[in-house]
Amino acid sequence: MPSETLWEIAKAEVEKRGSGGGEGDGVEIGEKSVFFIGSKNGGKTTIILRCLDRDEPPKPTLALEYTYGRRTKGHNIPKDIAHFWELGGGTSLLDLISIPITSDTLRTFSIVLVLDLSKPNDLWPTMENLLQAMKSHVDKMIMKLGKTNSKAASEMRQRIWSNMQKDHPQDRELVDPFLIPLVIIGSKYDIFQDFDSEKRKVICKTLRFVAHYYGASLMFTSKSEALLLKIRGVINQLAFGIDRSKSICVDQNKPLFITAGLDSLSQIGSPPVPDNDIGKLHAHSPMELWKKVYERVFPPKSINTLKDTKDPARDPQYAEREVDEMRMQKDQELEQYKRSSSKSWKQIELDS
Repeated sequence: MPSETLWEIAKAEVEKRGSGGGEGDGVEIGEKSVFFIGSKNGGKTTIILRCLDRDEPPKPTLALEYTYGRRTKGHNIPKDIAHFWELGGGTSLLDLISIPITSDTLRTFSIVLVLDLSKPNDLWPTMENLLQAMKSHVDKMIMKLGKTNSKAASEMRQRIWSNMQKDHPQDRELVDPFLIPLVIIGSKYDIFQDFDSEKRKVICKTLRFVAHYYGASLMFTSKSEALLLKIRGVINQLAFGIDRSKSICVDQNKPLFITAGLDSLSQIGSPPVPDNDIGKLHAHSPMELWKKVYERVFPPKSINTLKDTKDPARDPQYAEREVDEMRMQKDQELEQYKRSSSKSWKQIELDS
């Protein structure tokens, strides 16, 4: 049997690709990577295909998928290459985050979190689980990079903090930005826009706070060509370094579009809850306070309903009838063995 798994081989290939730049810096000039994570069936693949001008129907993402795009800069100038990674399964395959993002490749990466606005009760837990797992891994890779290239790690920190508004220095004490670019996209705006106005207000203000806290850009999209073009421009900026848009829209009655660093806590305001109720909410941090307010309006589903399947073999999107029938038979045989073993041990205990 081979000594390495498919994922170990893929990981080694990514690390080899990332270490091909100048000595010690681990960056290939002209190559960037964008990692899409987010809600199951939230539209990640559709956005990628649109950005790559591929006219094909999206297919369910199997675990971790990769594709790439090229952009011509000029005659006799090497093309820019953008690597697109997509994590499937919502929050069920978080361990695969470490495959593409290593200390060698970290500086080429941006993260795009796609959240399904049409399912507000799933939105907070999906967002929280993915962002916490991603941030934990990124911070770990920054520390690892700092041990071999402290200058590069320091430059990454300075670049992210420089995006914070100089007019709101007090915000710096209350936020914890990602150390690589992060974009949060709310998908299915066409469904969201028909929600009750107070519910839209809660979702918009909450996402604005979370995006500002993590130093992220925030924007909404749908199947509208105009909105997809705006999203494509943002992704192109991440993938090919095109100048980012400075436009901003914070009107909850329109699709939000806020570039990282252009919002502030004073503009976002306090959580949308009556003043006399805020004192009743016990929270240890601003993020926890916003979570409690959000979940009062949109309580998360029960743990059993919300929990994603950890075992891909039991995930409906990977179903194969013959294989599943054989698996079911083996599971039944295993349960029967467990019951018979349990009876045997009980009999032994009684005899002794």
